[in-house]
Amino acid sequence: MDLLSALKSAHFFNHKRRLLPLTTTWGESLDPEHVLEEYPRPQMVREHFMILNGYWDYTIISKKKRHAPVSGKILVPFSPEAPLSGVQQQIFPDDTLICERTLPDEILPPYGKRCILHFGAVDQQASVRINGRTVIEHTGGYLPFSVDITDALTERSNILSVSVRDQSDRSFHSTGKQKLKRGGMFYTAQSGIWQTVWAEWVPDIYITELHLTPQYDKETVHVSLKLNRPVLACRDQDAVVCHVLDADGNIISKGICTNYSDSLCEYSCYCDVDQMEPWTPDHPYLYRLRVRAGKDEVTGYFAMRTYTIEKDSKGISRFCLNHKPFFLNGILDQGYWPDGLYTAPSDDALIYDITKMKELGFNMLRKHVKIETARWYYHCDRLGMIVWQDMVNGGAYHAPIMTWIPALFPKFKVRMSDKLHLPLGRRSIRGREEFIQECRDTVQALGCFPCISTWVIFNEGWGQFDSKKLTRLLRELDPDRLIDSASGWFDRGQGDFKSEHNYFDKQFVNPERRAFVISEYGGYACQIKDHVSTRGVYGYKVFPAVSDFRGAFYRLMSEEIDPLIEKGLCGAIYTQVSDIEEEVNGLLTYDRKVCKLDRN
Repeated sequence: MDLLSALKSAHFFNHKRRLLPLTTTWGESLDPEHVLEEYPRPQMVREHFMILNGYWDYTIISKKKRHAPVSGKILVPFSPEAPLSGVQQQIFPDDTLICERTLPDEILPPYGKRCILHFGAVDQQASVRINGRTVIEHTGGYLPFSVDITDALTERSNILSVSVRDQSDRSFHSTGKQKLKRGGMFYTAQSGIWQTVWAEWVPDIYITELHLTPQYDKETVHVSLKLNRPVLACRDQDAVVCHVLDADGNIISKGICTNYSDSLCEYSCYCDVDQMEPWTPDHPYLYRLRVRAGKDEVTGYFAMRTYTIEKDSKGISRFCLNHKPFFLNGILDQGYWPDGLYTAPSDDALIYDITKMKELGFNMLRKHVKIETARWYYHCDRLGMIVWQDMVNGGAYHAPIMTWIPALFPKFKVRMSDKLHLPLGRRSIRGREEFIQECRDTVQALGCFPCISTWVIFNEGWGQFDSKKLTRLLRELDPDRLIDSASGWFDRGQGDFKSEHNYFDKQFVNPERRAFVISEYGGYACQIKDHVSTRGVYGYKVFPAVSDFRGAFYRLMSEEIDPLIEKGLCGAIYTQVSDIEEEVNGLLTYDRKVCKLDRN
């Protein structure tokens, strides 16, 4: 049976209702021998690399003997729960998923080189072994990690094994919208390797981190980087040198990095960007940067732009792009796919969502409680799409006080101190500490992408705690971006935005010292026959016909959102890009084959 036939005959497991088989065009045309082969890290590119996606062996072992061991072939990097993986079995908290493959002989690095193994993301706890030797252990299902495996490789056949455990929503770990008992606004839990696995070869001394920070008002870019070991000599071949190139590849400036730490591994410099081209959604101009450190060389890119909150002529606080008021016409993006779950079937699938939303008039995507593959942010950078990036929520979900009451009565403020950890689902000290570290790691991993204007720390009180402290922390980590401290409710007066969610009341605005945004609204549901993965319908207002849906959407925009802009509304984020399982409130169907706003 070929991959397409397997997908069409497949049925999801489910606690409440079996999901119907549903595929995207990209999933239907997927070649298992060539899966997501694009360079995975566009912000720090090297010439020599190897993609390790494809078919691996897998075994699922149940500690509590829920089932006998299951084994077979899995298509990496798709989760075992996803149809495209070829497995379609839920990994429960007492299960262990083991994925294994023989590495190509070419994995052995040439003389004087090291081999670095990279994982885009593994959900949730991973132990990586080479030839039975543990080389790294990692916790956290959303962030990349890597390890030097050179010393674990042998001249003989090399076996890479990844052992995965996933507590899903049964622990304090960050899980986003995943839930073992999916339904409504919670979706199928996924686990395992869900982003690209790849290797690259580097010299003995190599660049481990590269950060590019535009200094818009000074027309310079700050370059900072870290090496695995210090460059001890100061000869020309050992210097740390940067070149800034324009979009045509012409060198426009040069910088010599100097050491700025006691470890001798951290270097920085400033490079001029004369006659700069500002980045905007209408003109997403990107500069390239080439860095050489000893024998290592990488290329990256940056954009000249700045995000600020400034007063307009009427004294109203406005979101500004490059010091000019800019209305954020945004849409919520959860990044789910019927055949790949968290993993888009192809690079083109990522591009489609971004370009389609631009065609519909949106200039901002709020990436909702999920961290995407680096290539998604790269496409937002080059296509011109501003991003609000959520931190991935963890902790327990408590209703009704956390969600139902504030959602139904947006003007009635439920006041609760987020120092009360128990009612907000943050009882675990370890969970709070882990979330703080993941905030640091998220800024570290995504901070170089020009499209990101705003960090969203908490969403609707889910796992919210100590928001004043967290807002100060993010301000220190990234002083050049804006912060939505509490999206929805339990506002503690922090951050750059007064951020409201309003699904049921007439839209309103109350200008204050911070910029006022409606960070979630709409959520109109319309189920399209033959383009759904479940018979259930979930949304905030249901329309039986596409024409009714379309008319209601445009009335909402013209009669409620547009008139508020002059009164002080700085941004509005519609829910959402696509349908997801029962939640059929997307502008696109779950399979992306129908746009409900298109007049066919």
